[in-house]
Amino acid sequence: MLFIHYPKCSTCKKAKQFLDNHNIQYEEQDIKLNPPTYEELKSYYEKSNLPVKKFVNTSGLIYKELNLKDKLPTMTDDEILKLISTNGMLIKRPLLVTDKGILTGYKEEDYKRTIDKL
Repeated sequence: MLFIHYPKCSTCKKAKQFLDNHNIQYEEQDIKLNPPTYEELKSYYEKSNLPVKKFVNTSGLIYKELNLKDKLPTMTDDEILKLISTNGMLIKRPLLVTDKGILTGYKEEDYKRTIDKL
C-alpha cells in the first residue's frame, strides 16, 4: 500500500493517524518532494474508476492562481493528468494506492471499507 501525502496537510495527518491506529502497513511518499509522475497518475486514474477531476486539488492556491476552475471543463482527461503531474500541490491528497483500489482525499468510511477488503 502506498500513502501519498503532504506532511503539513491536516487531512493527510488524519488519514495517516487512521492507518496507524489500524496497524496498516504502508509506504509513504511526500507529494511535494516526490510527486507521482504522469504515468503513475494515469495508472491510478485508470484503476480507480473515478472521474479525473477527483485527482485535482481544487482547494489549493495553485489551482486558484491558474484559474483551473474555468479551464478544467474544456480539458481532456489526459491534459488534466499531464497538468497535475507537473506539481504535486495540484494533486488531491492524500492518495491511498492499494491493490483493491485508489482513494483520493480522506473520508473515514472509505478508508474503513478499503481496509476491510485487505
